Amino acid sequence: MTTNFTQIITQNAPTPAGPYSQGIITDNFVFTAGQRPQDPVTGEIKKDIKEQTRQVIENIQAILKESGCTLKDVVRTTVYLSDIKYFDEMNSVYREMFSEPFPVRTTMGVQLRGIDVEIDAIALKK
Repeated sequence: MTTNFTQIITQNAPTPAGPYSQGIITDNFVFTAGQRPQDPVTGEIKKDIKEQTRQVIENIQAILKESGCTLKDVVRTTVYLSDIKYFDEMNSVYREMFSEPFPVRTTMGVQLRGIDVEIDAIALKK
């Protein structure tokens, strides 16, 4: 059985830091890799959790755009926080950038390398 999928590549999101794709399209779904809060042009990573969250979601948005989707097409996200104390601040930016009905979501406190938030997403491609 062969699985058909298309790799998503865009210069409007950070280049993968390892052997993985920015995103994959398969059937009617788009899967994004976990995005870090890195500006794809300057490489800068802001220190503030709200700015980091905004950059992460903008990176997801860029990958989705390349696939023909938007944030409104996202059905599921996973949010990784370096410390759960950032939950409320992350959530305030998340609420601004995603609209109702909000995607289903899991949020976890995890160990991250030099960043405070990472998010991956699954979108339905229409």
